[in-house]
Amino acid sequence: MPRTDISPAIARSWLLVPASKPELFQIAQESEADAIIIDIEDAVAAKDKAQARADTVEWLSTGHRAWVRINDAASDFWSTDLAELERAPGLEGVMLAKTESASHVNDTADRLPEGMRILALVETARGVLHVEQIANAPSTFRLAFGTGDFKRDTATGDDPIALAYARSQLVIASRAARLPAPIDGPTLSMDGLDAGTRLAKEMGMSGKLMLTHEQAPMVNAGLAPSPDEVAWAHGFVRAFEESGGKITDGSDLPRLARAQKIQAQARDFGIEIDATRLDELNY
Repeated sequence: MPRTDISPAIARSWLLVPASKPELFQIAQESEADAIIIDIEDAVAAKDKAQARADTVEWLSTGHRAWVRINDAASDFWSTDLAELERAPGLEGVMLAKTESASHVNDTADRLPEGMRILALVETARGVLHVEQIANAPSTFRLAFGTGDFKRDTATGDDPIALAYARSQLVIASRAARLPAPIDGPTLSMDGLDAGTRLAKEMGMSGKLMLTHEQAPMVNAGLAPSPDEVAWAHGFVRAFEESGGKITDGSDLPRLARAQKIQAQARDFGIEIDATRLDELNY
């Protein structure tokens, strides 16, 4: 079952669900995904968008909650998406496809209820070029990286090094704008999911898009502190406190900050460590 108490600011697994398949909405809601995004953009053909949009609004008007990926601001569908979704009581926020400027975010916010959260999906060269402005737009809640469309736009290959610059730009822009760490694009196969999730974490990203609910457990585990990290954090903080907060070298305070962050993540994600495990480790 999903952790409904996970804040979207720290949500790890973001499940994209085609709006053209409303029979999947309930399955998504009952999955272990931290957040659900009903997709009325790339997942829906143009001729089916009206029905998909109507099904989405109906779902969000009958006691259910979800995010919605809307069409990009340059499309013919953007205005209608916003006009229809504005009245959906269960709308958690919108993911804005192909965000390329701060004005795209601002114009979208102007057509939504005040305070509605916007995930800016950066998936083009122009978007990466302007990511600092996008991150600093007042209504940007978090950045996400659309890896598939970005590779198509830039003719970039699948090698992780080819996307390292773009990923780093999103991470740096997010941190500089005091946003939560960004959400990485999906990994299409289960075989590559572990490596893809580890890469996202290593790059400084804290969330990942998914196309199937079956990926949620691995993504959640991969983007949360490991049991060893949590044990280390508890042990380090305990040792630091027992020493009276004595500073032995210049690495102590950065290590303390890292340990306290891991402890906070462990609480947020419900990760508990047996006390005997702490005693087994030497600090």
